[in-house]
Amino acid sequence: MDRLEAMAAFVAVADLRGFAAAARKLEISASAVTRLVASLEAELSARLLHRTTRSVSLTDVGARYLPRARAILDGVRDAEAAVRAGKAAPSGRFVVSAPLVFGRREVAPLLSDYLARHPNVTGELLLSDRIVNLVEEGVDAAVRIGGLEESTLRMRRVGATRRVLVASPRYLAEHGRPRRPADLGNHALIQLTPLTPLPEWRFHGARGKKRIPIRPVLVTNSADAAIVHAHRGRGIALVLSYQVADLLRSGELEILLPKSEPPPAPIYVAFPPTHEPSANVRAFIDLIVAGRSWDFASAPNQPV
Repeated sequence: MDRLEAMAAFVAVADLRGFAAAARKLEISASAVTRLVASLEAELSARLLHRTTRSVSLTDVGARYLPRARAILDGVRDAEAAVRAGKAAPSGRFVVSAPLVFGRREVAPLLSDYLARHPNVTGELLLSDRIVNLVEEGVDAAVRIGGLEESTLRMRRVGATRRVLVASPRYLAEHGRPRRPADLGNHALIQLTPLTPLPEWRFHGARGKKRIPIRPVLVTNSADAAIVHAHRGRGIALVLSYQVADLLRSGELEILLPKSEPPPAPIYVAFPPTHEPSANVRAFIDLIVAGRSWDFASAPNQPV
């Protein structure tokens, strides 16, 4: 008896509630399925299925054995897929989605390097701040920031970013530096709606979370527009740290109230819920891990 083949027959019968249906799925005869299940039961010295002329159901032993058998078969498939993926070279169409600013700044240069390394791949980059449905829209990999609500997706964490308050030295020289979130009511504020759709900003402190209502002088759905306004000394913006990394390094913007920030948000590569990522996705993730630093949780300047 081939133990794995017998397990596969048992799982198919249990899932489909019949020997004939299992035979059609496995593309073997119903009598072969019967023999495989019987041989598995003989090997285990236990009855796994109740059989009548009209129905098939699990015994108590079968109900306990089923998830373990399924896990073993999944593990074998995963191992085989990993070997095949490791041998396969990336090729064909490869569709990646990413948020607008992060995609322009980080993913586009990465994908350019990826295509140079893998000339048999045709790349497609979709930049949008909406959450795309990977399966329905034919996307192979999606760079996501923050928690993943689609729990069925597979994911690999590749970095982190922060929500940071920023202002230019010119603005701070003219208007002063806020020392606590409550001080923001005396300042010109810039609201970035994809990040904070409501007119309030959320902060963390020793006493827990706090919401501060804001009256912005500028409301925009464009991170670039919010950053330009702050860079020109016109106000304080709440943005993601990767969006202003260059301006922070150069000192053209400064971080405010870092001790009141929420925890960093993870950056993931998400891909459809197959057993193993494709060769294209695996090579994409490997390139991020090996050649990119997407950890923006430690920003260049850290005033108190």
